[in-house]
Amino acid sequence: MLEKFERIKLGHFPTPIEHLKNITKYLGGPNIFIKRDDCTGLATGGNKTRKLEFLIPDAIKNKTEIVVTVGAVQSNHARQTAAACTLMGLKCLIILEQRLKNPPDAYMNSGNIFLDKLFGAEIKICPRSENVEEYTSKVLEDLKSKGTNVYFIPGGGSSPIGALGYVECLNEIIRENNKYNFTQIVHATGSSATQAGLLAGRKYFNCNIPVTGICVRSDKKTQEEKVYNLAKETCDMLKCNILDKSEVVAYDDYIGPGYGEPTDGMIEATKLLAKKEAILLDPVYSGKGFAGLIGLIKNKKFTKSDNVLFIHTGGAVSLFAYEWAFNKEF
Repeated sequence: MLEKFERIKLGHFPTPIEHLKNITKYLGGPNIFIKRDDCTGLATGGNKTRKLEFLIPDAIKNKTEIVVTVGAVQSNHARQTAAACTLMGLKCLIILEQRLKNPPDAYMNSGNIFLDKLFGAEIKICPRSENVEEYTSKVLEDLKSKGTNVYFIPGGGSSPIGALGYVECLNEIIRENNKYNFTQIVHATGSSATQAGLLAGRKYFNCNIPVTGICVRSDKKTQEEKVYNLAKETCDMLKCNILDKSEVVAYDDYIGPGYGEPTDGMIEATKLLAKKEAILLDPVYSGKGFAGLIGLIKNKKFTKSDNVLFIHTGGAVSLFAYEWAFNKEF
């Protein structure tokens, strides 16, 4: 369906959908399913693989000399971008924003950042005291002043081209939906391309499954506006009907102190999935996303007969960088 857009194979698709029977029983319904986008294959997997399958060929088409992207120190996107670049023979520069105050050594040296280095990416750390957008602009200007042909990927791969990855993800879900009859899709929403792609896909494929985002970074109003704008741009690129703003739904009750900051709900959700289903969530996205799903269930947002699909966006490797947040739990 998206054949007109250039794409390279980086992952294993379609990703499986599994019924979380133990969690469903434990919570007393609804029927909860999980789409395992943590199993995409590239560099331990994750949702960014889908986006990079469209972004990397665009970089190659533009004859880039270096791919530059940005994220937090424990960025899943940065790790997968580094992996995709090394696979395709591209240089990669990652700007990592220091967001936590007084982070432990494990946060700064293990998990995703360790893998970034293993994949051969060049790394620059933006100090907590500096504005990351200004810092990134200076780095890009410096490279361009030297005549370097730079391809910049926004944080999380959040561009219309990147969002195509989740237009295609919705296509996978639709193809299997006759077995499940999903009444809701729930996932963590941060840089916005995952939710924007799913929502643009609803219009492109004329699908009526509602999509709910659990905010991990911005407040409800900011996130919904960000998602709507990117979804609109993606619809424009796809030449399909534009979604209505009312179709963009996000909840900001589960962010906690801020992006990447551990919460009790995240820890509880991560432990629950590990102990009930042997599935590893991550502390930044899917852990808070599933905590949000549990919260919505407790707040009676679903009936017991609903079939809810949670999209696992990957990132469990960052658990090793957050061991300190779980220590008191064991």
